Amino acid sequence: MAQPAVPPTQAAQSRPVAVPQRVPVREILPWALFALVLGAALLYFVGAEQGATSLIGGTWVHEFTHDGRHLLGFPCH
Repeated sequence: MAQPAVPPTQAAQSRPVAVPQRVPVREILPWALFALVLGAALLYFVGAEQGATSLIGGTWVHEFTHDGRHLLGFPCH
């Protein structure tokens, strides 16, 4: 005779459903601002840090981000 995997008394009980909690905007805002500033800095260094708009002298930033420029479609030479 076949036995059920779960006894009928346990299968009839309902389990509470977890309700997701809302995250306050005050907790997200500093991280969102940090991500925005970091993304803008990375975009500047990859896309514009060369020539007349250069903030850092020399060519080491250009050479460091050279392949990333071409990968993202920025012309550099």
